[in-house]
Amino acid sequence: MSTEPADADEDLRERISNFLRRNFPQIQMHGGSAAVQNLDREAGEVTIMLGGACSGCGISPMTIQAIKSRMTEEIPEIDTVHADTGMSGGSEGMAGGQMSPSFPGHEGDSDDEADEGPEAPF
Repeated sequence: MSTEPADADEDLRERISNFLRRNFPQIQMHGGSAAVQNLDREAGEVTIMLGGACSGCGISPMTIQAIKSRMTEEIPEIDTVHADTGMSGGSEGMAGGQMSPSFPGHEGDSDDEADEGPEAPF
């Protein structure tokens, strides 16, 4: 019985990894990587680390928005997606602002245009 939550966490982590591989193959094709950095199943939160060529890539903000939008739709256990590119050593994203689970038009703390812009091409 004590392994049940660990098994459920591992199953969810695997489903998230499969989701990333299935929906975002261009990350790997362009020399980037995406991996689950932190998972809180009870809170419904996941932090995704984008690395490799994703750090410094101009379309990383669109990729992050697409991941956030699709993952919360396709994986019902996940309510909140955070993304970290490793650019600032913390949980800040590409535009210098906190990468919270937001969508275009969302009023956030940052004045940057991280949540605005064209739709992701994938």
